[in-house]
Amino acid sequence: MTPPISVLLTPNTPTTLCIGSGRFLRSVLVPFLSSNSKPAVFQTRGRSFLDFFVSQNEAVAHEHGAVVPSLRYPVDTIAYDGTICTDYIEISGVGTLGSSDGKSRLLDLLRNNIRVIGVGVTEAGLSHAANQCMRDLTLILHTMYCNQGNNEDEHKICIINTDNVLNNGDVIRCHVLENAREFYTDKDEGNGRTQSFVDFLEKKVAFLNTMVDRITSSREGSNGMIPSCEPLPEKAMVICDPGRDLPDWMREEEIQKKYGVKIRQHSKELECDISLKLRVANGTHTALAHAMASSSFPNTESLSSPSSSLFLSYLDSLYQTQILPGALHDGISEQETESTWHDWRKRMQHPYFGLSTFFITQNGAAKGGIRLGPTLKSLVNGAVGDDGVSLCLIPLVKPSRTQTENPISVSMAFAFAAILRFLSPIIKQSEEARQRGIYVGWLDGHEGGIGVVDMENAANEIVTYADGLRYNLSVQWYEFKCTCSVEWNSSSSFAKREVPLPEAFSMLGRGRQPSAYKDVIRSYLLHPQGGDLRTILQGESAHEEAQRNVILETFVCAISTLYARMASGDSSLQILKEMQERQHVYSNGFSTSCDVLVDGTLTGGNVADRPMHFCKCPIPDSSCLMTTPMGLTVDDVPSVVISEVRGQRVIDLHTHLLPASHGALCLWGIDELLTYHYLVAEYFMTAPADISPVGFYAMNKTQQADLIWEALFVNRSPISEATRGVVTTLQALGLEAHVKSRDLPAIRRFYEKYRRDGLSGTERFVDMTYRISGVRYAIMTNIPFDSTESQHWRPKKKASKEYPDTFKSALRVDPLLAGDRNTIETALKASGYGTTIADARRYLHDWCDTMKPEYLMASTPHDFYLPPTDGGSILAGVKKLGVNEAALQTPFAFTDLSRTECNRCDGADDIPSIINENSDFLVEVLMPVCEERNLPLALKIGAHRSVNPSLLAAGDGMVAFADTGSLARLCGRFPKVRFLATFLSRANQHEACVLASKFRNLHIYGCWWYCNNPSIIEEITRMRVEMLGTAFTAQHSDARVVDQLIYKWSHSRAVIANVLSQEYAKIARSGWKFSRDDIRRDVWRLFGGSYEEFMSKTLK
Repeated sequence: MTPPISVLLTPNTPTTLCIGSGRFLRSVLVPFLSSNSKPAVFQTRGRSFLDFFVSQNEAVAHEHGAVVPSLRYPVDTIAYDGTICTDYIEISGVGTLGSSDGKSRLLDLLRNNIRVIGVGVTEAGLSHAANQCMRDLTLILHTMYCNQGNNEDEHKICIINTDNVLNNGDVIRCHVLENAREFYTDKDEGNGRTQSFVDFLEKKVAFLNTMVDRITSSREGSNGMIPSCEPLPEKAMVICDPGRDLPDWMREEEIQKKYGVKIRQHSKELECDISLKLRVANGTHTALAHAMASSSFPNTESLSSPSSSLFLSYLDSLYQTQILPGALHDGISEQETESTWHDWRKRMQHPYFGLSTFFITQNGAAKGGIRLGPTLKSLVNGAVGDDGVSLCLIPLVKPSRTQTENPISVSMAFAFAAILRFLSPIIKQSEEARQRGIYVGWLDGHEGGIGVVDMENAANEIVTYADGLRYNLSVQWYEFKCTCSVEWNSSSSFAKREVPLPEAFSMLGRGRQPSAYKDVIRSYLLHPQGGDLRTILQGESAHEEAQRNVILETFVCAISTLYARMASGDSSLQILKEMQERQHVYSNGFSTSCDVLVDGTLTGGNVADRPMHFCKCPIPDSSCLMTTPMGLTVDDVPSVVISEVRGQRVIDLHTHLLPASHGALCLWGIDELLTYHYLVAEYFMTAPADISPVGFYAMNKTQQADLIWEALFVNRSPISEATRGVVTTLQALGLEAHVKSRDLPAIRRFYEKYRRDGLSGTERFVDMTYRISGVRYAIMTNIPFDSTESQHWRPKKKASKEYPDTFKSALRVDPLLAGDRNTIETALKASGYGTTIADARRYLHDWCDTMKPEYLMASTPHDFYLPPTDGGSILAGVKKLGVNEAALQTPFAFTDLSRTECNRCDGADDIPSIINENSDFLVEVLMPVCEERNLPLALKIGAHRSVNPSLLAAGDGMVAFADTGSLARLCGRFPKVRFLATFLSRANQHEACVLASKFRNLHIYGCWWYCNNPSIIEEITRMRVEMLGTAFTAQHSDARVVDQLIYKWSHSRAVIANVLSQEYAKIARSGWKFSRDDIRRDVWRLFGGSYEEFMSKTLK
């Protein structure tokens, strides 16, 4: 039998040669070479390209050594309007190196003056020197070396590769030299010359580095033989020729432009071209392909549709906020980068020529590092340094207003999450498939659980996309290959081992919370076969390394959050839409910092010892992760609770704040913080003997603040809760540098920027404080009997919208509760009312209409005593123990002081109230109005005033045990009135919990005054949870200075989160299964929801 023909030649003498027949080579390099010298093309092993020509020349197929008139093959180019232009590329010969005859015939051709050798093999063909292609190339060059005789041609042989292996020319050179030294050096060359083959390779062969960039597939039905291509890009091929070794004709600009070729003289230029291709073209392709494939978009042609605006908006942002800044940091020109992007964006939207998105996902684990990794590294390198990211860049500590420091956006986190979600299996594979790294994944919308997929269903709709891998859109499954491994730490063993990435995700399961995936994702990002981001952690100092570690951990957390959502059933399209429409946490759209996606904390340990500023929880209510049937494990609890507590906006049930419209009564700023009565009292504990309270209060506010700053923050460490609160507040406002340098004047200048703008400046500052603290609204303390405040309400009647929704009123009624007839009658007369009981009721009703209060309130001293009557629940008289009679006669003495420098705008709690059960004002005014208007009465019980009168407000507040029986009798006598109560004494808290469990018209709230310290908050909260569940309000700030909202809530959140984490862990260990939605509901109740439920309760 005659062996098949191994070579076909034309009469043309080739001066260029190509080894391999890949689509890149046939659609880019061969057409370029053919424009001047028709190359001969030899396949390395197979003969499919040869057979394509043999089938067209059957008459000579049996004639070895036959010459045919011409050899041409078609290349289709699909224009943007859908028309197809077919070019026919002429070559001088075609053959195969897979046979000895073919190899021998090729060596005969080398007697010609071959100037250029194209190498068109795959990445695998360049993997090592022993590869047959590299050995064949070495043989070819050795034959040319032997054939040169005495020819001292000054021109070099140029080797041009068409695979995008980095520094491919250098790689080939190393392989050829290795083969030369092993097989040819020091052998008798038979020509008497002394020049060695290695010297020949060094001096006479130019191994040129290249880059190829033209998307190609094949004409349908051509069995891969006819390339089908996009229109020729400007840089379809870039060749670096530093020695100017290429033939002169290749340097002609017209020729280069016609065939999309760029000749670079400097290696840096090629590095720039490759970097731009990797970052811009390949990076965006990889970022998008996995999400598109998971969303059942099988081809990038869909990007040409108007409905693809979501994908394109995502890519635009990824380019603008991540890829472009990264390129600029590395010295790549903006013009080059922009040109590359605009060219690539147009190419992606080709309506008639796209690539399979599933095909693009091949080797996705490594492509994440290869194509997106360089941008990440550049962004981090540009962000860190002495003035870079703060070491405190931890969402547990850092408030949301400073989240712009992290250079990595949610768009980059989404890209990696989409890759990892695509590489997650849904069913357990056979051992044989696992050995090959083949797994089955699920498409978005798949309704089956883990292990549920019918791969035999709708078999006629199965599509093969690469290397035997398949997908089925109708049944919503696909196969993928992944050989990347990650470090796995088994819960049953301290030993770590490497497992395939898909199997790690399979062992963790779908529906886990983000913290469950962090270790695997971190391992992937650092693995050489994965993200390959190890160098991100390498800094020039311990400080810089810490900065880098924080950025990486934030990125890990962000990917974990998005991955957890995707794995639980949230679609990629849903998440992208949230980003595009700036929903939920994505306030800056796709460019939002990935800090917002941290669920829980970056670090472990006790969260109660550092501030927990408000930050929206990254898991929206609509996420499948909220109600996933797999629920939570004990390990998931802490991070979920922390995230839910940190992300819950609160109702501040009781404050002494007033809106900016109240002028000087709205207290804010550093001097108000420093002269808060806690700090004044702390200052006088160690104040010099020559500074008396009288002298101190004679100073203006700035002078007082200067003394306290010097004493408590410069000469001492601010470790008390009050002083620490000031530090927390200033840090949250972005004043870290000024705090570090103890620069009080600089801190004042920060506040002055707002004060200069008057009312609008105050409003902006208040709004900012509310955002940082996460307060929905704060309930004020409003006193109609105080002319200083009442002037802001009357004579003009305030409508409910005339002060911000963030402030709600509470009507202070201490004189009515105490039966203080003189004060009440004075107020009635001054306002033009009569002095009857009916007038008092009308007066109170009118003020309710004016203020629209949430509730009525009063503060009672610790020593009031309400003896029961013989009837049991009916209160008879009031026995006063040590009440200051003089103070009762002048209940608003503080007003005169408040009118000066607002040195004491805190007078609301200076009213020493008692409850007079026999008073007509209580029985016939206060309680009927509460019933008629369905308004609760809030009581703050246990204050002991004027312990040291010389310190004014700083002298109030000795903690003493109060009788809770009086509250019980009030609840019993007035069952249709709701009561809110908080106690000052720690000793009363247990009784208060018991009392709340007995009366449905009683609601316990907050940790008041001296109970508002972390250690006591923890104790009280734990006790209340154990006794009351979630039927109480965990905290109120009692803030008198707007800025205090920041620290009072951040400190309290941290403590409460720590308590709740432990309590949820307990019930989980007891066997109770719960979801994230359950935790969110409970936290909502503790931070205001229970209060709102109580307020909506009507007792009949």
